[in-house]
Amino acid sequence: MIALAAVAPFGARQAWRQRALIRRHLGFVLLASLLGVAAYNTLVNQAGVTTPAANMGMIMAASPVLMAVFERAGGVRLGARRVAGLLIACAGVVLLVGGSGEVGLAPGDLWMIAAACCFGSYSALLRRRPAELGGTAFLFTTFLLGTVMLLPVQAASLAVQGGFAPTPGTVLPLLYVGVVSSALAFFAWNKAVALVGATRAGIVYYLQPVCVALLSWALLAEPTGWAQAGCMALILGGVALGAGTAGKDG
Repeated sequence: MIALAAVAPFGARQAWRQRALIRRHLGFVLLASLLGVAAYNTLVNQAGVTTPAANMGMIMAASPVLMAVFERAGGVRLGARRVAGLLIACAGVVLLVGGSGEVGLAPGDLWMIAAACCFGSYSALLRRRPAELGGTAFLFTTFLLGTVMLLPVQAASLAVQGGFAPTPGTVLPLLYVGVVSSALAFFAWNKAVALVGATRAGIVYYLQPVCVALLSWALLAEPTGWAQAGCMALILGGVALGAGTAGKDG
């Protein structure tokens, strides 16, 4: 609801003007709404109940592999350079996670894997967005349809778990998630995929473990040794290689 309200001033009017086009491609828009908004957010929230945030971030770092698989299945040529960068960065993530000794399996990991699959397929699907359908109109429509799809889930949650008291400690995080992590993040992501494709844009997901490690070191004084620094160098090198222009692919 918050994300929808944040996008409405920018996308509602454009979506209304393009309503005939949206109706013509309703199947595509419904699928994007289901995968990218309704299913993805539900699975992420469910995963967070039983899985540490570190696990969730590490699992989402695998999204570029899924995006590459979905894009390749759709007939997109990835190129040797991009595949090499993806594999190098993936190796850095695996070594970083495996060497931490802190990431274990939890029941919610399976929910997070399912969420990563949904987001990967949504990202690959963005390649097929009709060129004439405006970005903000598409974003508003997917948020609107996704919200409608989530209403039964929200009703069931309220019936089983009840609501919560609106306080600064609960409202402010919800505003951040709705405006920054949802509305702004989805707009930027959709724009990136439209410009460079899901696989190339998705490689930046490998930076999540790097950011987590650096923030843990800077804010929490958690130790970071040469092994972690080497893994980060692998990840950054893979991202730089895989993010090269398509013309340099082999």
